[in-house]
Amino acid sequence: MLFIWSGFIAFVLLMLALDLGVFHRKAHVVKTKEALLWSALWIALGLSFTAFIYFGYENHWLGLGSHVDAVDGIVNDGKHAAIKYVTGYVIEKSLSVDNIFVIAMLFGFFAVPAMYQHRVLFWGILGALVMRGVMIGVGAKLVQEFHWILYFFGVLLIVTAVKMLFGDSGTSDPGKNVVVRLTKRFFPVTDHYHEGKFAVRAGATSSHLPAVPGGMEQRDEAVDRARPGKLMLTPLALALVMVETTDVVFAVDSIPAIFAITSDPFLVFTSNVFAILGLRSLYFALAGMMDKFHYLKYSLSAILALVGVKMLAASWLKEMLGANFNFYLLGAVMLILAIGVVASLLRRQPKKEPSVEEAVAP
Repeated sequence: MLFIWSGFIAFVLLMLALDLGVFHRKAHVVKTKEALLWSALWIALGLSFTAFIYFGYENHWLGLGSHVDAVDGIVNDGKHAAIKYVTGYVIEKSLSVDNIFVIAMLFGFFAVPAMYQHRVLFWGILGALVMRGVMIGVGAKLVQEFHWILYFFGVLLIVTAVKMLFGDSGTSDPGKNVVVRLTKRFFPVTDHYHEGKFAVRAGATSSHLPAVPGGMEQRDEAVDRARPGKLMLTPLALALVMVETTDVVFAVDSIPAIFAITSDPFLVFTSNVFAILGLRSLYFALAGMMDKFHYLKYSLSAILALVGVKMLAASWLKEMLGANFNFYLLGAVMLILAIGVVASLLRRQPKKEPSVEEAVAP
């Protein structure tokens, strides 16, 4: 079993190394076409991994599928494991879309240059993988030892669904966030970006910044004031801190959702990892279309509520629908998500008011 875990983690690290070290070694603005290609690649990898899950659990490779799943009380064979993996992947992937909206708001607040956004997302997601791995390990242990915690997770998901439905995640000011304020208290922050660096040392870097097109050369006065040799964070580091913090908040909501499907740590972790790995490319693919998905929030809220109800009524649903009730849950999740996307695309966009020049033009 340890070999399976080590092999999967090594594969993920290899893909991340190729991503940043080869394909995105030089900072550049990620175009929509490039983002769509990478999104397709990550989705293909995530779905292709279903074949490994099926044969691994069907043949019990290195101990896979050798324990009773605490959620439904069965030992996962290839069919059940594959359904649970795909269901978890679709749920986590759909919930990650809400994270994209918040990341877009953070990048706008910190005015992160487009060419450095991929760097922030790369390190942010690498940190998210580590944090989610710890949270999944703890969660799986709790579910195995205390089955009643599933009901707590179910209530938590329903409450989260209500908050998502009636709340507005884009109204808070990241500058007033307690994590940002604590970071600024313990570390001095430069006034401007220094290329793609997260930190610089005063005196070791020039406070003269390259001139913007059509503008004059800038000076970073914060660097000038600092004692030579003092380590200083850049605004890029603050953006990274907020991306990491945001993912922790979203993980508290999304990880219980996967535990409604299965308590198998390998299925939970792998479905989460593949959903997160495609988050960077999905962000750049959707960044220019955020305002078109008006009804997506309602779909995500409905999915959370559905999963929460499933968690609370799992025994009754299993009696009524049979052992394949997770398959029906997968179909319901995909249907709700499709309805939100289609309804958003069919929604009439508000007409743009003509400018003064257009109004008076002959």
